[in-house]
Formats: sequence, C-alpha cells, structure tokens
Amino acid sequence: MTGSDRTTGRPLHTEQGAAYAGILGIGAYRPARLVPNAEIVEAIDSSDEWIQQRSGIKTRRFADDSETVIAMSVAASRGALEQAGVDPRQVDCVIVATVSHLLQTPSAATAVAHEIGTDQAAAFDISAACAGFCHGIALASDLVRGGSARYVLVIGVERLSDITSTTDRGTAFIFADGAGAAVVGPSTVPAIGPVVWGSDGEKFDLIRTREDWRDVLASEKPVMPHLVMQGNEVFRWASYSMAKVAQQALDRAGVTVDDLDCFVPHQANNRITDAMARAMRLPAHVRIARDIIDAGNTSAASIPLALERMIRDGEAKSGDVALLVAFGAGLSYAAQVVTVP
Repeated sequence: MTGSDRTTGRPLHTEQGAAYAGILGIGAYRPARLVPNAEIVEAIDSSDEWIQQRSGIKTRRFADDSETVIAMSVAASRGALEQAGVDPRQVDCVIVATVSHLLQTPSAATAVAHEIGTDQAAAFDISAACAGFCHGIALASDLVRGGSARYVLVIGVERLSDITSTTDRGTAFIFADGAGAAVVGPSTVPAIGPVVWGSDGEKFDLIRTREDWRDVLASEKPVMPHLVMQGNEVFRWASYSMAKVAQQALDRAGVTVDDLDCFVPHQANNRITDAMARAMRLPAHVRIARDIIDAGNTSAASIPLALERMIRDGEAKSGDVALLVAFGAGLSYAAQVVTVP
C-alpha cells in the first residue's frame, strides 16, 4: 500500500492562526555620519549636479565601526516593538533581510533575537537584495495567519558601504547604510494584501557582486568583492516592469490607484520612481516616498526607512493605504498593499 492509498491512522493536527495580519509598528535606524555628494564626486570624476540629476540623491549615511548590521537592526527593532506595544518576549520569529552581513554563518537574525530579548524565537536571514523587506513582510503575514507565529519581527538592514567601491562611477554615489524594522502580528481587519513576487533570472548579471570568494582568494592582491550594476538596463527594466507588478498587487488586494494614500517604492532612483508613478497614473493625492534624496539607496532597508520617515513627517497616517514595491539583484521583486500602522 502506498502512502497515498492509506485511509487509516491518526490524522495530523494543524495550526490555525489569526484571520488577518497587519504591520503593527515601524522602527528605523540611520547612521550618524551624513555624507554629502561633495565627499563622493572627486573619486568618480563627477559633480553634485550630475549625481542629483541622475539619481536625486543629495546625501547618504555611512555606518561607523560601531554601527554594525546587528547593532543597527537591534536599534530599529526596539523602535518598531515600542510603537507596536509588543514585548520582545512575545516575538516568535525574527527575519532579517540583508546582503551585507559579512559573516556567512550564523545568521544575523539569531544575534538580533538574542540582543532584543526574545525568548527562543525562530530566527533566520533572507537574501532577496532590495526586495528583501517585502519578501519578509509576505513571509511574516503567512506565518501569523498560518499559526506558526503570533508576532514576527521583520528587519531590512544594510552596510553597503562595506561592499561598494569608492571609485566605481556607477555605484559609489548610490549605495548607503541603515536599518528599518516592522512588527507583524494579528489584525482584526485585512491589513497586508497578497504579495506579488518573482524573479527574472535572465537578468541575473545586471546587479551583482563583482567576484565570488574563490576569485578573491585566488588573486594576488585580495580585495573585498564590490557591487557592480548595469544602471541603464536596470532603469529600463524597473521603470516599466515594476509598474505592471504594482498593478497586479493592487488588483489582488482589491483596490485601485484612487484608493491609495501612499506609494512607497524601493528607493533606488528618483527617476525610476517618477517613471513608475507615470506608468501607473498615480493620482495627485497619492503621497510618494522620496527618502532617497537624503538617505541614498539602502537596499533591503530602503522601504521601511522610507515608510518610517513618511509616518514621522506626517505624510503617512495610521490607517492609510500604502503600496510597497521593491526590486533588486536577481532580479528579484515583490509588491503588496498594506495599511499604515
């Protein structure tokens, strides 16, 4: 008798979680050191005007030695937990989205879980580049609704200054550091819409680290692998492909662009944001996150940092409907509609 033919035996128990999940709190950590374009331009033979025209970036933040991936994650997490009114001991799972935790194992999440004082929470890292935070929110929502966890801490954190070449004209002015965190837990109403996610592996090489560690170790003068990006190709792909993904997320959530209050795209480039907004025909009342101007591109941290700034500045209010859209190396992408905590 095969397993599929069996009709006897004791059935397995399953878990039933909350009917709905929502983001209950948002926290952020921005490194103390503010780096203007003036500090970047000489090494890449550029100008402040060129950088602003190409990306919209005026300043970014770089972490110092004490502002590690774990330290920034802990600081952002404490802010999110405080806003959510959730004790760290109630957290059942910690998810860290990052590509710049340079210790290959163990995960940053296990250290973060310990530092914030959780009680033996599940903890793991995910690598989906700039789309990592949105991937984490989708996983957390499913965990809460499936009964595997009641409260999940999702963190997007990067120290991209560690893996960015200061002389690479295509990336040196773009990437930056920071951390953002969200607490996901039970909600009495639908507050996280279905995720639309995927990848376009045919374009795997458009954003990547230049060498793998075998290449580094085999070289006569080993240097840290650095990020490289084919900016024009990424711009064309993201400007139009992501508008389609965003529309799919709206459709699956049962809302239209007219229902939106906020648009929070990955802070990759202001020109990409503008192109997506035009392609989606966003109404004038929709407030658009522009954190990249002062924070640069912080990869997995960019969406929670941008959303936290909108809340802090009064551009996003509790109960607002926000569309999150992220894309990055891989090319991985994800989008979902959420209610602002």
